[in-house]
Amino acid sequence: MLTLDKLTIQQDDFRLEADFSIAAGSRVAIIGPSGAGKSTLLSVIAGFLAPTQGHLIWEGTEFTRTDPGARPLSILFQDQNLFPHLSVTRNLALGLNPRGKIDAPDRTRIETALIRAGLEGMGARKPGQLSGGQQSRAALARTLLRARPILLLDEPFAALGPALKAEMLALVAQIAREQGMTVLMVSHDPDDARALCPQTILLAEGRAHPPRDTHALLDDPPPELKAYLG
Repeated sequence: MLTLDKLTIQQDDFRLEADFSIAAGSRVAIIGPSGAGKSTLLSVIAGFLAPTQGHLIWEGTEFTRTDPGARPLSILFQDQNLFPHLSVTRNLALGLNPRGKIDAPDRTRIETALIRAGLEGMGARKPGQLSGGQQSRAALARTLLRARPILLLDEPFAALGPALKAEMLALVAQIAREQGMTVLMVSHDPDDARALCPQTILLAEGRAHPPRDTHALLDDPPPELKAYLG
């Protein structure tokens, strides 16, 4: 279980509060008006920003002040964070070792991850030699190698066309089910939330509300969400 215990984020005149838990293995969208703090909340969970107060707890262990690399999570951004001068294999190796050093079993794991992501035979290519969808798959394969129980998605597929985005969301859902991963996805698109996440957290008026059923929330949105959705 992931618990945001009386969490407060204060930055100048921006303030966001969250106080709820998310069951392990859940897939949860984070949606709300621009400027509500969606990416900020993910950054605090990932450890790139520190909360003003409160606690972050995973399965009974607090990680509020833990270094980002030691947290029980991986995060996937829209820009994919692939190093353009490294091959896909070397990029994936960084998911296993920050220095990129790998042995024979690691290479086998990387090849398996590439196959799993639909990139068989492409390990020697540089990111610039891949399509946008293939780059997304490579970045997702790296998160699989990290084998962390929580996956944070900060709109990593927003630049993809509708068909490719739907394909990537389906792949994430399949992998999350197989590995029992807990997924939190920031999205501006309610259709993405419907496709991947049975539950949704609404950020509005300085508060991250506890997860609700996605379809119920989007079918009958409260005024602040209705105004955002149009």
